[in-house]
Amino acid sequence: MTGPRSALGLLDRRLLFVTGKGGVGKTSVASAIGQLSASRGRRTLVCEVDSKGDLGDFFGVGPLKFEPTEVRANLHAMAMDTEASLKEYLSLQLKVPLLARLGPLARTFDFIANAAPGVKEILTVGKLTWEVRENHYDLVVVDAAATGHVVGQLASPVAINDLVKVGLVRHQTDWMIDMLTDPDQTAVVVVTVPEEMPVSETLELVDRLGEETDIEVASIVVNRVLPELFSRGDEAVFERLREPDAQKALAERAGPGIATVIEGADLAVSLRRSRVRHLARLREGLPRGLPVINLPFLFTRSHGVRATGKIAEALGEELGF
Repeated sequence: MTGPRSALGLLDRRLLFVTGKGGVGKTSVASAIGQLSASRGRRTLVCEVDSKGDLGDFFGVGPLKFEPTEVRANLHAMAMDTEASLKEYLSLQLKVPLLARLGPLARTFDFIANAAPGVKEILTVGKLTWEVRENHYDLVVVDAAATGHVVGQLASPVAINDLVKVGLVRHQTDWMIDMLTDPDQTAVVVVTVPEEMPVSETLELVDRLGEETDIEVASIVVNRVLPELFSRGDEAVFERLREPDAQKALAERAGPGIATVIEGADLAVSLRRSRVRHLARLREGLPRGLPVINLPFLFTRSHGVRATGKIAEALGEELGF
């Protein structure tokens, strides 16, 4: 694996796998990367590979299908379907369109996939790399599997390659591996939040990717970074306001509700300090030079087109656009 480089070239790749612990906002970040890329004139595809089926919500459209849907200019989105990917493979690569439509295929697919580890993963990775190889898009952004499964997904071409020594499948896994291990074409983006468990899983994942794959990690994206609401001087004032005499005097002048305001400010300071500590631990544990991108906490309860746009805008600022 080559050494880390600047995050500024993130969108210059052809294939980005966006992963992270469940709940950290990897789909939000994948959607934002796709939108930012499309806004800069690149033909972009965003693909979700798990079964959540909510990627369409981030672009204001309904559930996505295997056939890509245009969600805005230069931007398409799709949902991975490994059975549909197998049918497409049989039709395009093996030239057997009739077989691809036979009923028994659907009944035997799960048996084959479960009996041979890596089949579903290779169909997913194969579809995505094929879209890049055929130049259907300038950039393919993958809302990839979560941290516990993404290494197996990315390593599937090598696993199949070790099993199959000759023939068409071997040839195709060869070019997949060439593409995946080319840092100018392919990279991983790991999304995390400044909390204890997500930071620990991120550090572990970066180590595993370095040990078990030859795919470059392009950047760590720290999502939901709280703003620094108060200066050190402000915090010192809040410390003094916690004293009983100060609270009594303040309540007499501002009313009893002021205690709730002070508690809220105190909570904000505590959260900020805690997250700063986790950010420091993250930076200390990462390989030297690996870019870290911070994205702000969006004070909203739902995701959607507006939230995706805000994250894309913040990402663009971080990347210098």
